[in-house]
Amino acid sequence: MLKRYKVYTACFALLLLVLSGSAVAQRGIIPAIGNRQLPTVGRGAGQGGDSLQRRDQNADSITIVFNYLDSTRTNKFDSSIRDYYGRFPIPYSYHYLGNPGTAARSILFQPVGHPGWDPGYHAFDVYHYNLAGARFFNTTRPYTELGYTLGSQSQQFIDLIHTQNLKPYWNASAQYRLVLSPGHFKNQRAAHNNYRLTSWYQSPRKRYNNYVIVLGNKSEVAENGGIRNDTNYLELPDFDDRFLIPVKIGNSVGFTRNPFEQAGSLIGNRYNEFNALLRQQYDFGRKDSIVTDSTVIPLFYPRVRFEHTVNFSNQEYQFIDEEADSIFYKTYYNITLPNTADGDTINLLERWRQLSNDFSIYQFPDAKNLQQFIKVGLQYQWFSGRLRNGRESFFNLVAHGEYRNRTRNQKWDIQAIGRLWWSGYNAGDYHAYVTLQRLLSTKLGSLQVGFENMNQSPSFAYDERSNFYLGAPGSFNKENTTHIFGRIINPALRLQLGADYYLISNYLYFKDFYQAAQQSSLFNVLMVHASKSFRLTNRLNWYSEAYLQQKAGNAPINIPLFFTRQRLAFEGTFYRNLHLSAGLEGRYHTPYRMDHYSPIIRQFTYQDTSRIANRPDLSAFVHFRIRSFKAFARFENLNTVNIGPSGFGFDRHNFGSPDYPYPGLVFRLSIFWSFVN
Repeated sequence: MLKRYKVYTACFALLLLVLSGSAVAQRGIIPAIGNRQLPTVGRGAGQGGDSLQRRDQNADSITIVFNYLDSTRTNKFDSSIRDYYGRFPIPYSYHYLGNPGTAARSILFQPVGHPGWDPGYHAFDVYHYNLAGARFFNTTRPYTELGYTLGSQSQQFIDLIHTQNLKPYWNASAQYRLVLSPGHFKNQRAAHNNYRLTSWYQSPRKRYNNYVIVLGNKSEVAENGGIRNDTNYLELPDFDDRFLIPVKIGNSVGFTRNPFEQAGSLIGNRYNEFNALLRQQYDFGRKDSIVTDSTVIPLFYPRVRFEHTVNFSNQEYQFIDEEADSIFYKTYYNITLPNTADGDTINLLERWRQLSNDFSIYQFPDAKNLQQFIKVGLQYQWFSGRLRNGRESFFNLVAHGEYRNRTRNQKWDIQAIGRLWWSGYNAGDYHAYVTLQRLLSTKLGSLQVGFENMNQSPSFAYDERSNFYLGAPGSFNKENTTHIFGRIINPALRLQLGADYYLISNYLYFKDFYQAAQQSSLFNVLMVHASKSFRLTNRLNWYSEAYLQQKAGNAPINIPLFFTRQRLAFEGTFYRNLHLSAGLEGRYHTPYRMDHYSPIIRQFTYQDTSRIANRPDLSAFVHFRIRSFKAFARFENLNTVNIGPSGFGFDRHNFGSPDYPYPGLVFRLSIFWSFVN
């Protein structure tokens, strides 16, 4: 295992070296991907929290922007140091199984899945790269950012990104992330290895665009089933070393603090995913140009665009336990093991291959506004799986349309999307989404309202042909979700208010560790939320977020009534280049019945017997930035402090799920260093 990760890291370092060595000297050359010339950030540029700092104040400058695949908006890097969760792989609104890299799920209500084909395994989504998050850059100079995190119990995260314009009309980027954490409890090690490569080429005459994404996700996550609850081991002094606490599976696995080594055979889940996408566009329209004293900058205003997208992916899901505990699997999964002389083994494997072809046509009513267009298209999907009874193949035919209009005066923003699964495995699925945003005024801010309705087939995790379907045979109807939402965004007051209303029928869930079920009756969930930042003094800021959510009806979902995150930070700029944010951060949710977690099927499952009341999570932090160097030092889980007859310690644990405690005090240091070549 150690050799494997060393090879991955060495190969990626070599890739960065090759890209950097082949960089074209671009001083004075401004790339022209898109229809506008990029401004250069030079002397006298703003020193705000979201600006890239320069390595050499007198000679170095860079402008770097990016777009997402299905977005027309231009974005900039956020170099702010206020919120660490912008860098941490797990969002602050999620709970997980006590060790970074283990299964994670949102505390806030979020329907799982989407219309169309879905394998149904989402417990590790937050750690994986996907197509929607791929960024296509345009930069005046090669840019590299190196990130490294070291945490308690040998946690190690590596983040690398490099991008450069190989030609004025061609950009390439490479992104790599490694998440390694041995864990504080037995058989809890998690390892995620992700890469994502992108390329964006635009022809000099701006008629042709070519987008390429290649990504891979490889995960090995040990599963211990949670600590045993027959004795209150967390209270016993003999188990101050949490590795000594017996767990439900994997007690025979050894332990090592080396994050690159797996102690013994893996008892848990393996994920392996590869995804490649190629998108080509060709535009018909009107040519134009801007003539300066020394150059002629070509422009092009499209009226009609033809687009073709081909996407191939390969996914592999495996659960393996070579030293299976017959009592555990009989108790929780009703699986009777053969008790052979060589020992019991559970090895479940499922593989999927997908290929899709999409052809779309755009029409731009306003040639000078590329953020207003009408799009219609047709997509053919083919997917094949290695299932319980051999390999089976399926197909889908999907019709889709879209209208977007962000007006040139930036006051109106309209988006309407519709997709219909016309025929095939998911025939009858659909997704309709409409949102309207209006800038009221600089004082009042913006108002956004929206409507969404989804009709979706059960994911393949609910299909008895799946190797991971362990329950009794059953038939499930399509799940229907209606989502109505509204937002008020007021930058002047640093205030956001919002409400989300969900109306759901035929809700799909797992009622125990392996039995699939469906709630046929209608129920609804209402969530209101607010965020506000307060300037208490010239240097002291208070950032407040609060969520209130309530279900109505006989709904088999577990959500807390109230969730909040509060940050109190001393912030400012000192000695000209030192940007500092230091203070306390707290999160709290009201007691509720947290879902169980089922290791074999990788699902959070409904339970209504165990109610968990956690202390508020409390962290102390010091974040700072000096030009292109950023550092985040944090003491987390201060809430586990315990002062009692047995002495002082950090052993009052919160829980991420029943029988899955979070560790005690955790120190984490993260550094991010960006370079402009």
